[in-house]
Order: sequence, then C-alpha cells, then structure tokens
Amino acid sequence: MSEPSLNVLAVVGSLHRDSVTRTVVHHVAQKLKAEGCSVDVLDFEKEPLALYNPDTAHDLPGYVELQARVERADVIVLGTPDYHGGISGTTKNFLDHFWREFAGKLFATIVASHEKGLTVTDQLRTVARQCYAWTLPYGASFIEDIDVKDGQILSEPFKRRLEMMVRDVRVYGELLGRQRRADLQCNDPGFMAHHRENVG
Repeated sequence: MSEPSLNVLAVVGSLHRDSVTRTVVHHVAQKLKAEGCSVDVLDFEKEPLALYNPDTAHDLPGYVELQARVERADVIVLGTPDYHGGISGTTKNFLDHFWREFAGKLFATIVASHEKGLTVTDQLRTVARQCYAWTLPYGASFIEDIDVKDGQILSEPFKRRLEMMVRDVRVYGELLGRQRRADLQCNDPGFMAHHRENVG
C-alpha cells in the first residue's frame, strides 16, 4: 500500500461538548481521508493542552509527542468558534505553542460565526504569516442552527464550499509540501533556509 501523499492535522479549537466546530472539522477530515490523505484530528476536549508558558511548556508531558504531530503535518486545518470577534482561547493556546513547525505549511481555516467570521479568519491569516506559513485565499465560515445543527451539515452551499476546501487543501497542500521538503534539502536562499539547521 502506497504512502499518503498528504499529511493533515485537523484541529478542533473548541472545548464545547456539543461543538458545531467539531462537527465540521470531522466532516472535512473524513472527506480528506476519502481522498487518500492521512488525517490526524487534534481535539482539545479529549486531549487537553496546558496554558502556554514559555518557561515550562516544552518540558510538560506530551509536548514532544504533540510537537512531532505538528511537524509531520503538511497542512493545518484550524477550526475555531468566533468569540467576540476573535479566535477561541483554545485555538490561540495551540498556536502559541508552535511557530517553527508551521513554517512553509498550508493553513485552512473554518470559523463558526454569526458575523461571517471575517475578523477571526484575518487573525488566523496573520498568525500564519508571522509563522512563515501559507493560507488558502479564503476561509469557510458557517452559522450554528442554520448551516450546522444536531451534528449535521444542513446547508448545501456550505457543503459545496467545504468540498472546494477539501480539493484545495489536497492540491495546494501537496504542491507546497513538496516544495517545503525540497527547500529544506537544498542550498538555495529561500525563507526555509532559516529552518534547515533544525531538520533531522
């Protein structure tokens, strides 16, 4: 059996037990798996992550294993609720733990919001840029009880947008993944040159 061409880390940035964000992230994860991708779902309701403290975070139990999961991924799918126009604390805490591991990778964003999630999507793009990562040129936002309810995606337009995202994650994730790996192995002066010393 051939190796998957793309490794995806799908992050559920909500601790709510009945989270609609979780419903959508799992939907995308299942679709990506059906396309032959390797998908690792990181759900902090099931795998709690301590509040980031730069003095202690790297020494906590489970940190090295989580770091390896982030490093292995070619694409980071980030699902978060919109809390008062911002990303959830759960999502921010995850992002605070890593930056070098995000470099050269693709972010795809999913936002549960009654306000279109535009400020949240922009915040996630800003984090990606500051971590030298790429983002899809759009996000997928949805409204609870209208687009998603009782563990089901109700909206056909939203389903089609997720289909587009799955396709683009696979296509552009593979392209960027190949280039990132090539850049880490060559002597060209691209931005990934700053990360070569930590490979291997």
